[in-house]
Amino acid sequence: MANKPPLISPGIRAKLETARVARLATLDAERRPHAVPICFAWDGSVFYSAIDHKPKRVPPNQLARLKNIKETPQVALLVDQYDEDWTCLWYVLVRGEAELVSAPAERKRAIQSLRAKYPQYDADMLADDAPVLRITPGRITAWGKI
Repeated sequence: MANKPPLISPGIRAKLETARVARLATLDAERRPHAVPICFAWDGSVFYSAIDHKPKRVPPNQLARLKNIKETPQVALLVDQYDEDWTCLWYVLVRGEAELVSAPAERKRAIQSLRAKYPQYDADMLADDAPVLRITPGRITAWGKI
């Protein structure tokens, strides 16, 4: 039986629906951390992020985040806001597991969600067959103005 997703307050839900960027932290084979900023979509139970066509130094299947997730699927996803007015600061920290989406129907839904959230993801920037990560939360913690 699958684990139940963590309960998420309306305040956290609102932040996750409107936030534009997150940082994805993975571990390499030697358990060294690797963090990258990502675009994401949240469907109410899982997060999706795709490998788009922005220039990369290596082919998509050689990206550190994908290699790391294959080796160690445990990840952290940090969604936050910084403001010079520190009463406005907040973050949501998601700990969970990531994997590449293999089902075509799920990949299609994820890409549609990402394109709806980010107009930059037109057909030229995010291919229909782009690699898509699914991040399933195991624990969600939050702090600040939520």
